[in-house]
Formats: sequence, C-alpha cells, structure tokens
Amino acid sequence: MAKLPPSIVDFHVHLFPDRMFDAIWKFFSNGYKWDVLHRLYYRECVEYLRTRGVDHIVYSNYAHKKGVAAELNAWNLRVLDEDPGLYCFAAYHPDDGDALAMARDVLQHPRVLGFKLQLLVQRFYPHDERLFPMYELVMERNKRLLLHVGNGPVGNEFVGAEHFRRLLERYPALPANVAHMGALEYREFMDILLGHPALYMDTSFSFLPRLGRWFDLGPQALMTARDRILYGSDFPNVILPREDELETLLALDLPQEFYDRVFFENGMALLPR
Repeated sequence: MAKLPPSIVDFHVHLFPDRMFDAIWKFFSNGYKWDVLHRLYYRECVEYLRTRGVDHIVYSNYAHKKGVAAELNAWNLRVLDEDPGLYCFAAYHPDDGDALAMARDVLQHPRVLGFKLQLLVQRFYPHDERLFPMYELVMERNKRLLLHVGNGPVGNEFVGAEHFRRLLERYPALPANVAHMGALEYREFMDILLGHPALYMDTSFSFLPRLGRWFDLGPQALMTARDRILYGSDFPNVILPREDELETLLALDLPQEFYDRVFFENGMALLPR
C-alpha cells in the first residue's frame, strides 16, 4: 500500500493579510455559498500545515484590482523574511503604473518564485498584451508563474484552455504551473501539459469526489504526467477537509514513485536551493 512521503511540499497555499482573508471568506460565503472550513490567518495556516508534515509551503496571493499589488508584495516580503521555510508567488496587476519596476524588485528575493495570476477574479485574458513584458521578465529571471486559467470551479470569459493555448503560441516555453489540474477541462489541459515541458499542474480542488466534479482521466494519465504534477491543498480556502484529497489520491493505489514525486520530489526540483 502506497503512503505519503514523510516530508511534503505544498505548492498551492493561500496567504493574505488578515483583513483580505476576511473579505475573501465573506465573498465566498455570499457569492458562492461556500463556507471555508479553516478560517485561519497566515501564521495559523503555516502552523497547521507544518504539524501535518508539510515542511515546504509555497503560497500565493493576487491583486484583485489595480493599486493592490504593491502593498501585498511589501507584506509578502515581510512574511518571507519572518519564515525561511516559505516560498511565494507574488501579486501582479498590469494596470499599475509601476508594475514592471515593482516586478523587477520583487523577483530579486530568492524565495519569490514568480507571480500568481487569478484570471477569473482579475478579469483579463492570459494572452493580454499588457502581460507580455512581465512574462518575458519572469523567463529572463528563471522564475515561474502560477495561473488560475481553467474554468473550474466556476468560469467566465477570461479563462479556459483556448485562451491558454493562445498564450503558449506566443510563449511555448513559458514556465508555468496550472492550478487545479486545469479544472474542469482536464483532458484539454493534460494534452497541453504533455506538449510543453516547462508546464506543471497542481492537484488542488481536483480530487474531491464529494463535489461531484473531479479529475476524471484515470490513473494512467496521472502516471504518464507524474513528473509534472505538484501537490497543492488550496489551504485554507477549502470547503471540504484537505484530508479528502489525500485519501482520494492514496486510494488510487498508484506506485510509490508517484506519491514521492507529486508530494515531494517534483516540488523540491522547482524550489531554489
């Protein structure tokens, strides 16, 4: 029987300043009728995960509107300096007047891995030309992106596999992590992943059968992509226990190599040493 490795890398955690967490949780409750299970602020989140075998935490936050990224990234740098075991996908918004200068400064921190784009919320396309200078800077600095670009758990006109393909036509070697296994277009995003060696996917949200829609390509697809799948919990913004995803993945009873790679080795390969 396969088991989780003793040390876990979680590549999809959300950390925000307290007041922003409060606003996000309120929006989830009112807008989506989702009640977040773990209303934990950032230090409590880190402690919760570390007591459960997560030794390396990669968190992100995003600028939901113009003028927010600079304040968020100042907070990110303070948090990173506070805890040497944290890594971050920082915030970016292309409409900020100093967006690219800020990006250059933030990327100097060795544990800022790159930038998070939450295209559903930010409401611009991944192939928006305003983003091109930032993409080129990320590639120049050997950093990465974390993109919420699939149409699940909810979608709008700014997300979807076709938009992502348009971006990759211009930047085929774009180093990016696709959140949620590309939910809910699992087949489309898996095909994209296999054709672009610099892409990874994370498991967040995608192995929760109680939601009714979850990764449906079967164990062989997971084994085929085992070198480029990262474990991600979506913590603390989860509406079901994070253990559900762990139990679902373990119940697939894949070779131990799969769990070692997804929960530890693949993540470690992307972290700065």
